[in-house]
Amino acid sequence: MSHLAKRVLAKRVLLVDDHASVRKALRDLFERAGYECAEAENGVLAVDAAEQFDPDIIVLDFSMPVMNGLEATPLFRKKFPHTPIIMFTMFANEAFSKAAVAAGVSAVVSKENASSQLLPKAEWLLKSS
Repeated sequence: MSHLAKRVLAKRVLLVDDHASVRKALRDLFERAGYECAEAENGVLAVDAAEQFDPDIIVLDFSMPVMNGLEATPLFRKKFPHTPIIMFTMFANEAFSKAAVAAGVSAVVSKENASSQLLPKAEWLLKSS
C-alpha cells in the first residue's frame, strides 16, 4: 500500500494540551494505533489547527492558557458539528462531565485513566459517529 493510501485511510486526531510531554505521550499512544496526529497547545491554536488538519476526532484538555477546552468546544461544534470531542482532564467528576457534555463534548476521560480508557473511547466514538 502506498504512503498516500495509508494516509488517506488513517484516522486523524487533533491532540490539544498545554504540556508538550502530555502531547508526546498522546501522540505515541495514537500513532501506535495507526492514527495521523496534529497538536496544539491551547484552544485558540487548536481551532486554527483543526481548520487545516480536518480531524476525525479531537482530544482536548480542559485546563489550558489563552482558551480552555470548554471555551474552545463551541467553536469546534460550529465548524465541526459531527466531529467527536473527548475532554481529557484531571477534573473528571460527574458535575464537570455533565457541564462538558452540555457544552458539546462527546465524552470525558480522566487523565488518571488515560492509558486504559482514552484510545478505546476514541475508537468507540469514531464507530458511533
